[in-house]
Amino acid sequence: MNEEKDFFLGNTLIGDCQDQLDFIWEKKKKTKALITFAITKTGEAISIPKSPFGGFWIVDSLSSASLESFIFAVVEDLRHRGVKSITLSQAPKPYEPHTDLINYLLGKCGFDQAKVLSHHFFIGKKKIKKQTQKESSKIQSNRKNADIKVSHSSISNFGFLKYIKSWNTQKGYEVTLDENRIVQQVSEYPNRYFLITLSKNGQAIGYSLSVKLTGNSLYYFLSAINPQIPVKNGGDLILNELFQLAVEQKVEFVDLGSSDLDEEVNHKLMFFKSRFSNDISNKITWVKTIKNV
Repeated sequence: MNEEKDFFLGNTLIGDCQDQLDFIWEKKKKTKALITFAITKTGEAISIPKSPFGGFWIVDSLSSASLESFIFAVVEDLRHRGVKSITLSQAPKPYEPHTDLINYLLGKCGFDQAKVLSHHFFIGKKKIKKQTQKESSKIQSNRKNADIKVSHSSISNFGFLKYIKSWNTQKGYEVTLDENRIVQQVSEYPNRYFLITLSKNGQAIGYSLSVKLTGNSLYYFLSAINPQIPVKNGGDLILNELFQLAVEQKVEFVDLGSSDLDEEVNHKLMFFKSRFSNDISNKITWVKTIKNV
């Protein structure tokens, strides 16, 4: 596929897979829908490995019957290629407005739900700006420590990754970071990634990595604060800076991500995110075993 996808991770080659395929549904030479798969050496088709999600994207209006035909066509093509199983994580609704229909049809086409993650969102360009102004005013009126600062910037080095990993590990969180992949993606798409830094007396004590997965969104990807140097409302400061960045980037919505903890609901984190969100949407991972006849 020659055209660049707005979801830029669909353009990134997966190094440890034997093949990468773009399936495109066209009508009168016009792209209607698409999906990208990486094919592993063990015969699994995944959309998309090591990414927040992949799944189907509707580029132009099409009927439910046409979309169902596309799903069946993809499955049959993968079957002929000897693929043994299909796994895809369908993007939440703010990214793909037709996600509810896609999920419905995947279920009808023999896919099984393997995992459901609930993402918190703040939707609306004007609402984001209003929220930022309200929170900034609140923070300024309550701020007593002039030695605490928060800022955002592009990424010039990757030393912050080891601190995020270390601080989260100290809190007992399981951390799975593919540092090489992050470095590769930032190097290829430097304008998509931003680093928020929380500092005290000039020393960094907190970081958050955010990324524009699509041109109209900002994703709260990785975050951590040094547990040895607790700061009152440190998370609030970082999220307020995230919203400041969202205003600058003129995005339509902010994705605060999921809140699972070892396969359980992290109610404490969900409550925190609920203060900075106005919508919730699920990301569903679907699987299908292919029986080759």
